[in-house]
Amino acid sequence: MDPRAHVAVAAAGAVGGHGACRVPIARRSATPCRRVHNETTGGRGAKGDTLYRTRRLLLKAAERITDRGKAKLRGLLAAGDPRGEVRDAWHAKETLRGIYQIPDRDLALDALDEFSRDLRDETFSPELNKLGRTLNAWRTQIANWHLCKVTNGPTEAANNLAKLIKRVSFGTANLDHHRTRVLLYAGKPDWGLLDGLTPR
Repeated sequence: MDPRAHVAVAAAGAVGGHGACRVPIARRSATPCRRVHNETTGGRGAKGDTLYRTRRLLLKAAERITDRGKAKLRGLLAAGDPRGEVRDAWHAKETLRGIYQIPDRDLALDALDEFSRDLRDETFSPELNKLGRTLNAWRTQIANWHLCKVTNGPTEAANNLAKLIKRVSFGTANLDHHRTRVLLYAGKPDWGLLDGLTPR
């Protein structure tokens, strides 16, 4: 690796892509839903249970939730989240998203340090304490994103597509055929790069 290169954690790696918390750091570290659900219902529960019904709303970005959705979320959390732990996790996810909107690296780093310190307070849930420790450990990499604002997301998407095609075709013996299939699945291929092939 180039010694001048810096590792950076993009927003999608911290809080999820397209405004969702589908992700690595925030979702894995700050999701007390299952524990709270088990504690309040005594088991895994069923589809109609209160916290289960919040799952899609919790994954959405705040600005994408309608007024009706916000009212529904408040009502469901009031009914199924007696100590406010799930609500706190959702606010933590949104706060982390907000830190990525700060244009200046140093200001973002200061905000991240304060945020991770707050999350490590014992008044928060174990999941948020863990998120605070994780953010503190990755503080430099998260702040580095503000220097370049680039992500390897498109590369990962292309790589995942190639792996998917290989998997559904149960392997490919011919590399040229595999490349052609990947290009066809990806969209409009440049047929000039595919010697000997003519589209029908």
